[in-house]
Amino acid sequence: MSHLFEPLELRSIKLPNRIAVSPMCQYSCVDGVANDWHLVHYGSRAAGGAGLVLTEAAAVTHEGRISPQDLGIWHDDHIEFLTRITNFISQRGSVAGIQLAHAGRKASVPPPWESRSETLSETEGGWPIVGPSAIPFDDGCLVPTVLTEEAIKEITVAFVDAARRSLLAGFKVAEIHAAHGYLLHQFLSPLSNQRTDHYGGSFENRTRFLKDTVTAVRKIWPDNLPLLVRISATDWVEGGWDIEQSIELVRQLIPLGVDLVDCSSGGTASRARIPLGAGYQTQFAERIRRNTGGKIGAVGMITAPAQADHIIRSGQADLVLLARELLRDPYWPLHAAKELGHLVPWPAQYVRAAPINTPAYSTSH
Repeated sequence: MSHLFEPLELRSIKLPNRIAVSPMCQYSCVDGVANDWHLVHYGSRAAGGAGLVLTEAAAVTHEGRISPQDLGIWHDDHIEFLTRITNFISQRGSVAGIQLAHAGRKASVPPPWESRSETLSETEGGWPIVGPSAIPFDDGCLVPTVLTEEAIKEITVAFVDAARRSLLAGFKVAEIHAAHGYLLHQFLSPLSNQRTDHYGGSFENRTRFLKDTVTAVRKIWPDNLPLLVRISATDWVEGGWDIEQSIELVRQLIPLGVDLVDCSSGGTASRARIPLGAGYQTQFAERIRRNTGGKIGAVGMITAPAQADHIIRSGQADLVLLARELLRDPYWPLHAAKELGHLVPWPAQYVRAAPINTPAYSTSH
């Protein structure tokens, strides 16, 4: 029976445990370039013992950013500083992963702590947004320009180019972001996709953009390195994307070379009523895992070590992704290991603060 501190093998990569840093936007870049904030932010979570450290959503195009301060991977200028980050993560014994994303109709907004309008105007530093259909995300939001079939294919190429840059930057895991109401999810959901061409209508058509993008990225992403996809398992709205469609999608993604699906929910309907609570999304991870046989990640209000361990031991998921809890405590994995009775090394620099009988970190451990 697997447990939280058992390694997880994904192709040639062995994660030292089943704990991942969930992608969390930091809204701290200039022109998409990472900086010292990101080095410290991601580096501290690696030093804290997370097995996989995933970056925030990295925009594959300039227009695909959520905010003007988003991380980018659309230009070679983004590679240099990201390499510093991946090197540090690797030195700490963790695995560096990058989330590749395009915001679609949810682009061109201010950071969440700024009290400005929902959508930035061009005079405020905003830009025109795109989507599968001319349907705004919410009242007061911009109406997106409908992507042509040619433009859709160009964005797939942008994902491929971003994956190539990610390799040069030293990332060992790539995750394609198809959740939370961003562009690829917008194509999946009937709520945001009302097209009548090859990319709309039927399930096959609505999933085409994502599957084509996965196929194209997998062709250039090395066979020995894992490719992940994040999905929203449900829109939480009747007539939207739902768990049954998610199960079928995952069945189709696995043969395309997807090694793990990271199951979140919501994001495409502004007025969805989501029953928030501890582990409220793990039910979806469990159903998808049981019905597809694929490796699955669970995320969403996972805070307690015993809770996270139970998710793995009971077979609900193969990996747990923590977000806010790792903001509150970057060293949560080290504390969880102590609580659960596992001997996990602390960084040598911190060993004086480690619990008694806890080994110091060493690269040979």
